[in-house]
Amino acid sequence: MGESVLHFFEMMSEWVWGIPMLILLVGTGVYLTIRLKGLQFRALWHSLYLALVKRNEEGAEGDISHFQALMTALAATVGTGNIAGVATAIAAGGPGALFWMWITGLVGMATKYAEAVLAVKYRVKDEFGTMSGGPMYYIRRGLGWKWLGVVFAIFASIAAFGIGNMVQSNSVAEAVQITFGVAPWISGLIMAIATALVILGGIKSIGRVAGWIVPFMILFYTSAAVITLIINFREIPEMFWLVISKAFTPAAAVGGFAGAIVRDAVRWGVSKGVFSNESGLGSAPIAAASAQTRNPITQALVSMTQTFIDTIVICSMTGLVILSSNLWFNGETGSELTAIAFNEALPWTIFGLPLGGLVVSIGLIFFAYSTILGWSYYGEKSLEYLLGESSVKPYRWLFCIFVAVGAVLDLKLVWAIADVMNGLMAIPNLIGLLALSGVVVAETKKYFDKEL
Repeated sequence: MGESVLHFFEMMSEWVWGIPMLILLVGTGVYLTIRLKGLQFRALWHSLYLALVKRNEEGAEGDISHFQALMTALAATVGTGNIAGVATAIAAGGPGALFWMWITGLVGMATKYAEAVLAVKYRVKDEFGTMSGGPMYYIRRGLGWKWLGVVFAIFASIAAFGIGNMVQSNSVAEAVQITFGVAPWISGLIMAIATALVILGGIKSIGRVAGWIVPFMILFYTSAAVITLIINFREIPEMFWLVISKAFTPAAAVGGFAGAIVRDAVRWGVSKGVFSNESGLGSAPIAAASAQTRNPITQALVSMTQTFIDTIVICSMTGLVILSSNLWFNGETGSELTAIAFNEALPWTIFGLPLGGLVVSIGLIFFAYSTILGWSYYGEKSLEYLLGESSVKPYRWLFCIFVAVGAVLDLKLVWAIADVMNGLMAIPNLIGLLALSGVVVAETKKYFDKEL
C-alpha cells in the first residue's frame, strides 16, 4: 500500500513539474518582462539600492522593514536547491544547465516583481493588526475568485509542512550526522527548539532573525566560493565557454557523466532554477505583503532582487565552483558533488574535517534552517486564510513539532507529496498574475512617471 501511494505521488510530481509547467512558469516571466519593458534590467541598480541601502519609509503601514521582508523571503528560497539542486542540474544536464538557470532567474525577476506588486496592493490587516497578503488575497480581491484563492492556500499550507519543514530538517540532520556524528533525533530536537524561539513571536521575530542570519549565511557561503574561484582562476575562461557552448550543443559522455542533449540542459537548468528561486510559485509575495511601505512598487522592486541574489549570485557561485574543479563529470550528484568541488580547491582540514566539506555542511545547515523559518510564515498565513486567526497559535506549535519529527523519518513519501503541492501552488498563482498583469503595468507606470 505504502509503495503504491509513493509511486502515485512520484508520478504526479513528474506530471506537475513536467515540460508544460516549466513552459508556463518561464513563459509567464517572459510575458511580464515584455509587458514591463525589461524592468528587471532597467531598474536593477535602483532595486538593489532600495533593498540594501535606503532607510525605511517612516510611518508606512506594515509589520517589518523592506530589508526584513526581503530577508524573510530569501530565508525561504535560499535552501538546499542552491547547493544540491545546482549540482544535480549540472550532473544531469551538463554545464549548459547553468546557462538556463541564469535565463530562468532573469525572467523570473519580472514574475517576482509582479507578485509583490499585487501582494502589497491587495493586502489586508487581520484582527492581530498584522498584514496578510499573497496570491489568495490578490486572486480573491483582484479577480473576485474566492474559490481559487482557497485552492492556493490549501496547497501552500500542505507544502509548508513538507518542503518547508520536514524535508529541510531531515537534510540538516543528515548533514550534521555525516559531518559531526550527531544523532538525527538530537539535531531534530535542537532545530525544533530553535524554530520555536523564533516563530512563536510571529513575523516581527522572524523578520529580525532573518535580517541577521540570512546576510551571514550568504556572505559565508559566497566568500568561500569566491576564494575557491580565485584559486582555480586559470579554469575560468574554459568554464564560461563550457556553460555557453553546452547550452546550445550536446555535452558528450566523459568520465562518470553519461552525456546530455540540449533538451536535458534546458530541462534541468529551468527546473532547478525555478525550484531554487520559487518565482511564480506564489510563496514569496506572502512575505512581501508584510513590508512597511506606502507604495506597492517600492516593495516589488526590493522583492525582485530576491531572485537575482538567489539564482544569479548564489546558484552561480555553486555552479562555477563545480565547473572550475573539473570534477563535474565524475558521476557524483547533489551536495556530494558540491563538497568534492570545494574540497578540491580547499584541501585543508579543520579539527580533522575537510574544509570544503565543512563549508558545504555549514551552508546546508543554515540554508535549510532559514528555509524552515521563512516557510513557517507562508504556511501560517495560508492556514489563517482558510481557518481564521484562531488557527495561528496552534499551527506554530504543530509546525515546531513536525521539525523534530522530520529529522528522524524516511521522507520519500513526504517529499513526493510536498513536491506535488509545491508545484500545484503555481497554477492558481500564475492565473492570478496573468489576469492581473494590467494592474501591475498600470501601477508601475504611475510610480515611474511620478519618480521621473
